[in-house]
Amino acid sequence: MSDSHQGSCLCGAVRFRTRGALRGVVYCHCSQCRKQSGHFYAATNVADADIVIEGSESITWYEASSFARRGFCKACGSVLFWKPGDQDYISVMAGSFDRPTGLKGDCHIFVGDKGDYYSIDDGLPQFEKSTPSIPVAE
Repeated sequence: MSDSHQGSCLCGAVRFRTRGALRGVVYCHCSQCRKQSGHFYAATNVADADIVIEGSESITWYEASSFARRGFCKACGSVLFWKPGDQDYISVMAGSFDRPTGLKGDCHIFVGDKGDYYSIDDGLPQFEKSTPSIPVAE
């Protein structure tokens, strides 16, 4: 996988560039992710120091909990980021990257909260809540 990636929201008002390796895609099925996106989140992450965001004035941040906030484009509504308050990384929605991404699925979290209208059958590890390596709000 390339060490450089770029992407944007649907309308292009927000663009970003990353450098360095990206984490495998984590699929989050919690009720907050489902309600915001209409399905489940598919996100990787990058160190704060390794992302450049252009058009940050077009990002609206919603503080969904005291643990993290969610960033989306205020022009087109694209869900872009999930940012924990006390960590030095930002999660970036996998679908917002330009292709080819080289990204691969890693695991599913909060499967105990998943919607009842789909099944998970891709063979990736599934966790009732999260894994010790992925800090999340409780």
